[in-house]
Amino acid sequence: MDLTTHIGGGLSLKNPVMMASGTFGHGAEYSHLFDLGRLGGVVTKTITYHPRAGNATPRTVETPSGMLNSIGLTNPGLDAFIEEKVPPLRELDTARVVSIAGTSNDEFAEMAKRFNDLPGVDALELNISSPNMKDGGQLFGCRETAAHDVTAAVKAVSSLPVIVKLTPNVTDITAVASAVEEGGADGIALINTLLGMAVDVNTRRPVLGNITGGLSGPAIKPVALAMVWKVAAKVSIPIVGMGGIVTARDAIEFLIAGASAIQVGTTTFINPWAGLEIVDGIAEYCHDQGISSLSRIVGSLDTKPLA
Repeated sequence: MDLTTHIGGGLSLKNPVMMASGTFGHGAEYSHLFDLGRLGGVVTKTITYHPRAGNATPRTVETPSGMLNSIGLTNPGLDAFIEEKVPPLRELDTARVVSIAGTSNDEFAEMAKRFNDLPGVDALELNISSPNMKDGGQLFGCRETAAHDVTAAVKAVSSLPVIVKLTPNVTDITAVASAVEEGGADGIALINTLLGMAVDVNTRRPVLGNITGGLSGPAIKPVALAMVWKVAAKVSIPIVGMGGIVTARDAIEFLIAGASAIQVGTTTFINPWAGLEIVDGIAEYCHDQGISSLSRIVGSLDTKPLA
């Protein structure tokens, strides 16, 4: 059974299951729990040029079928990441994708150049869609021209495959997807979190220190599925789908809707082994359906009216 898939720019995965940015540390922290080589890939926590302490606390709150977070891209900065976090990535037998975020096109490009020919990094994911980054971030993902230009700036200097992560907090996500494709993106990842908030009725104050945060978890899965399907019909580059994936069945839905790979995020907090279970579940589904290659599933959604 062939579970390999291709994300664009020459990046191939042994299976379609990746661990999402922000919920899996910097890629190697879970290696004491299981063999990360069984996964298709891991995406690091988003790195910024300078270290970030993050937003005010509280930073997380549980919601029905999900959670809100306003972490604020806490990270050690580019130099410390390359020195301290990249070496453990080199030991992993899986695709290693580094997520980066900048405050300008030049900063994104400067960061991207630092990873050229750096062992232990196979691709970049551009986080142009964080709802918790006050000094730039989401602005790139909300405007088509900005999304195109930052993608083009990175592609002009990067030797690695470039995946652009999109926000759902826009009027038309297909327009932004088309813009980053025109900008040279090798793949598109979607969706990032939905903007949300929680209120403490006793104090009449926001629960989160940042007031709003990003909603993730099973609650957003129907939205994510619809957006993956719409974008898949609009662009010709591969899509990495995410948003509320908990089980293999969830993952298979995204593949059928048009994603070539998927990312597992929030559920990792309650089940660190979810990625492995999803890999096995996809293999079992293919076996039961008599499917010899994953490519037969991708984009196979039948939307024709029933006779």
